[in-house]
Amino acid sequence: MTTASTASTATGGAGGTSLGAPPARGGISRLARDSLVVAKRNLIRMVRIPEVVIFGLIQPIMFVVLFSYVFGGSISIPGAGISPSGYREFLMAGIFAQTVTFATAGAGAGIADDMHKGLIDRFRSLPMSRGAVLTGRTLADLVQSALTLVVLAVVALLIGWRTHENIAKVLTGFALLLLLGYAFSWIGALIGLSVRTPEAATSGGLIWLFPLTFISNAFVPSENMPSFLQTVADWNPFSATVMACRDLFGNLPPHYPVPDAWPMQHPVLASVIWSVLIIAAFRTLAVRKYRSATA
Repeated sequence: MTTASTASTATGGAGGTSLGAPPARGGISRLARDSLVVAKRNLIRMVRIPEVVIFGLIQPIMFVVLFSYVFGGSISIPGAGISPSGYREFLMAGIFAQTVTFATAGAGAGIADDMHKGLIDRFRSLPMSRGAVLTGRTLADLVQSALTLVVLAVVALLIGWRTHENIAKVLTGFALLLLLGYAFSWIGALIGLSVRTPEAATSGGLIWLFPLTFISNAFVPSENMPSFLQTVADWNPFSATVMACRDLFGNLPPHYPVPDAWPMQHPVLASVIWSVLIIAAFRTLAVRKYRSATA
């Protein structure tokens, strides 16, 4: 056998593909296909462990009921005064946004659990796109967040929350919420890859979320805060999405004094920009961490 024929046999002929090697696929198509496979795996796991979804619903429902009925008659909203119904409409966008961002802790814990069990090392040994494992996980979390929002919206309607805009604007508001939740799930992915146990991932995913969500316009108007905290709240990416949803849902009281900060004046655009920047930054960091992380 000549050298040329030996080389041709080793490379699988003119195609240049090694015998036994998986067929070559394009980068984007490979990432999409592998990500959907991983997402399906996580969704099946979610169905088989329904208590995770159930417990994930209990907390936001408790927040809705407690904030509506405990604080609704004591917090004054500019343009609406002290009114339980007025505060309920002001509140719901904040509760929706808090719900999708708090899913960050679950995303981090799930990835940390896969790391702890050695599943991440197994995935990395397979001929699959490097970003597919994390992308699939975040897509599954996005589906869970969507289901949670549906249930939470039904509960909100039962206690008196209403929207006052057309269906297109309302759906756009929910789309912004899911985009924010997807962006924050990448932060959870990075945390999950950076710690050693699921418990640490849960704590690490929540400890920074509480100040982020409470130093915002989610539960009280930012103008009621000290000036330095008001600036932080007005430029908070969480606040931009909350304000955008209130606008799109028609839940801003008449003559509500919108702060002068640019994100509050252009909340929909600011929400999209913040979410895209978070995805770009933390997806890059998480995929890089994935390549070097060890169980």
